[in-house]
Amino acid sequence: MKWITFITAAVIAVCSSCSDFHAIEARSVRQQIDAYVTALNAADANLAAQVWKTSDDVSFISPMGHAHGWNEVRQIYQFFGTNFSNRKLVPRNVVIHMNGDSAWAEFYWHFHAKSVKDGAPVESDGRETQIYNRLGDEWRLVHVHYSGPAQEFR
Repeated sequence: MKWITFITAAVIAVCSSCSDFHAIEARSVRQQIDAYVTALNAADANLAAQVWKTSDDVSFISPMGHAHGWNEVRQIYQFFGTNFSNRKLVPRNVVIHMNGDSAWAEFYWHFHAKSVKDGAPVESDGRETQIYNRLGDEWRLVHVHYSGPAQEFR
């Protein structure tokens, strides 16, 4: 009976620490999402390089196209800097899913800025999925897929 009590206590302790570990890791991913937003708002590819895995196997899918590899992905930040001022991406309803050395986040966002060309306001809404891999003790973004708001099926 003592062994059953010991094993039960050990299982409860392990499950509790797993839950704590997942919460800590999810917070780390959330910090990367916040840094991603900061980099986009600043149109700063150098800051984005602290979020992304800067290799040939990353990708970014958007209504504008499909970027393959860090050299193409970083051009997205340059595009935002060249075309928009007063950029502000606001994520909401962020949900993070953990799975070992991988994680994915899903959220909705609102973007507002001004067109550099004519100063006109620019606003858009959309949805985004981000995939992260743990590299050592860091989480790095390896894929983004974003699209416009959901349309009702009729």
